[in-house]
Amino acid sequence: MRLIGLAVILTLSLALAPLALEAQQPGKVPRVGVLLTGDQSRHLTHVEAFRQGLRERGYVEGKNVVIEYRFGDGKLDRLPQLAAELVGLNVDLIVTSGTPPTRAALQATRTIPIVMTLVGDPIAAGFIASLAKPGGSITGLTQITGELDGKRLELLKEAFPKVSRVAVLFDPGSAAQEGIGTLRDTRMAAEALGVKLLSLELRGPNPDLGGAFRTATSERVGALLVAPGPATELHRKRVVDLAAKSRLPAMYGSNEFVDLGGLMSYGPSQPDLFRRAATHVDKLLKGAKPADLPVEQPTKFELVINLKTAKALGLTIPPSVLGRADQIIE
Repeated sequence: MRLIGLAVILTLSLALAPLALEAQQPGKVPRVGVLLTGDQSRHLTHVEAFRQGLRERGYVEGKNVVIEYRFGDGKLDRLPQLAAELVGLNVDLIVTSGTPPTRAALQATRTIPIVMTLVGDPIAAGFIASLAKPGGSITGLTQITGELDGKRLELLKEAFPKVSRVAVLFDPGSAAQEGIGTLRDTRMAAEALGVKLLSLELRGPNPDLGGAFRTATSERVGALLVAPGPATELHRKRVVDLAAKSRLPAMYGSNEFVDLGGLMSYGPSQPDLFRRAATHVDKLLKGAKPADLPVEQPTKFELVINLKTAKALGLTIPPSVLGRADQIIE
């Protein structure tokens, strides 16, 4: 009888244990929306970095936090619908990548907090009042795109000092949205370096990339600078292929281009920005207000060089530049 009684008690204890654990968990499991521009394969490193950041703060996806992912698959016109879907799911906040997803999320809701990443100038874009006091429903991180274009041109000139004419591939619509002006910082750097610029504008969802590169070839430019923006990012593989076909040494804004065979890139570490976004998510879920949560700037920058591409183009990268590279692809 004692053994039977003990078995019954143990059985009841095991059955009731999950209920006791559940009762100890305060409130509901938070639900986080993530709105990304590209397809799932493109954002693998971003998503994993974000998950890592959450794990560092005690969140485990599927256990004490639910994440709803929405991928634009490179179609910017899909973003408003995807943002509306996340709002309909009653997510507690939305994490975005870049200006178009952030704008789509803001248009879908003015009450759900938004944690932005990969936005060039959120003040000029109208997302926040200032970095220290955002003042609205958006906080997060900026990647200071405009300020880095001049630095990219400096690195390009240092790598290829004989270059005197550089083509700049950019999306004027994106520049206007970001409020960074049309190549403002790039033009200032070009003047200081004694470099002449050839502006190659990309317009619309299907820009004439072939025509832009034919112009660069006919104008006999010595190198190419690809400014960050939706148009260049959505067509990055074709941009890299056309640069190789035109035999132009090119500098890009992210290592995604270099991974595809581009020559050089310089910019903030995007995975690091996504990992740090988890800090904002944690603070917001614990009651912080986005209006009072400062927007942070990048702290980790990466120069990536593809020596395989340099060899294919018959180019030699100076040791002074190679020595500063954070990653070299051989």
